[in-house]
Amino acid sequence: MRIEETNLKDCYLITPKIFTDERGSFFESFNKQQFLKLTGLSIEFVQDNQSESQKGVLRGLHFQTGDFGQAKLVRVITGSVLDVAVDIRPESKTFGQHFSMVLSAQNNKQLYIPRGFAHGFLVLEDHTIFSYKCDNYYNKASESGIIFNDQTLQINWKFSESELIISEKDKELPTFETLFK
Repeated sequence: MRIEETNLKDCYLITPKIFTDERGSFFESFNKQQFLKLTGLSIEFVQDNQSESQKGVLRGLHFQTGDFGQAKLVRVITGSVLDVAVDIRPESKTFGQHFSMVLSAQNNKQLYIPRGFAHGFLVLEDHTIFSYKCDNYYNKASESGIIFNDQTLQINWKFSESELIISEKDKELPTFETLFK
């Protein structure tokens, strides 16, 4: 596996080594020892989640607060997404900055998103299956988020707002400035 740090501190792009032959392909999606060796981070994932969505669905930007913050390892099993991570750690030198990239079943890339980040994704193909591992359990009382079209963050989702399918709950999320200024 190859691990590269993104422009955001502690946020890593992971590219697995894929073995293919006449039978198909195989890759190791996560190896705790390798991850520790290459990043210095010891992670213990406790919950796996998966969603299936249609093209145009935007989920996010979500995070959990306080003791219920979550680090995530995200990937796409089928289809593709534009994945976005936002550093919301006020003490971080990359606070308020974001990283985005296409994750797909074809490229098999994964993104490690540490605690203290907001996360969201836009589905680029019908029947996309998105999977993520979390290092902490979901806690409804600690959920929060930032509105997807926040003017401070200026995320280019690469779709017009009229093409997006967004839950009513996500349409009501606060702005970055409301939460952090």
